[in-house]
Amino acid sequence: MTSISSNVILLLSLHTMQRSFSLDQIEEVVTWLLTEFAGQKIMAFHAEMGRGKTTLIRALCKQLGVDDGVSSPTFSIIQEYQGRQQQRIFHMDWYRLKNEDEAIEAGVEDVIRQTEAYVFVEWPEIALGLLPSQTLHIELDIVDETTRVLRIQSA
Repeated sequence: MTSISSNVILLLSLHTMQRSFSLDQIEEVVTWLLTEFAGQKIMAFHAEMGRGKTTLIRALCKQLGVDDGVSSPTFSIIQEYQGRQQQRIFHMDWYRLKNEDEAIEAGVEDVIRQTEAYVFVEWPEIALGLLPSQTLHIELDIVDETTRVLRIQSA
């Protein structure tokens, strides 16, 4: 009997999509994301520094009805916003965390368990093990001065 590694099973269970866009199309892209992946409220944003994670999250929050200014919570780690109809939206930035233990101490597990809230996570690599399997993983990269590409993996 041949054994299949858990990594292979994980890869088989993920659905991958890719979408390119220019910065002036960002509102269209976030509308598409929220429609295409309507049931997935936890989104993890993977990208190098300066690739546009916060810009994309800011556009998502605006689309969800957040009126407040949205900025990266690098120092506070967790920022909460109110969207339309009192929709809770959490924006987390794990860049300053060293590992999962620090993430737990910062309260990220409590936020992730908010079943009706949207949760947007920058720098999720720091504590990937805390994210549930249904997390939407979004890799963001720059193609050129005006074009970005999203690579999206969903369960």
